[in-house]
Amino acid sequence: MVTVNGEKKEIAGKNLYQYLKEEGFEMNRVVVERNLEIVPKEELERITIQEEDSIEVLRFVGGG
Repeated sequence: MVTVNGEKKEIAGKNLYQYLKEEGFEMNRVVVERNLEIVPKEELERITIQEEDSIEVLRFVGGG
């Protein structure tokens, strides 16, 4: 089981970049943390989500 933003999900084995795209995240507006480490954008496509991973996706929102 993988934890994404505090929610348990069955996504182990998926590519991190593909998962984020499937979920509708705009890649130029997010920062991804995996197991307490920031993932550089250029590495997102190389990472396979593993069992027990903890992933946090932070979205930048404009406004004023």
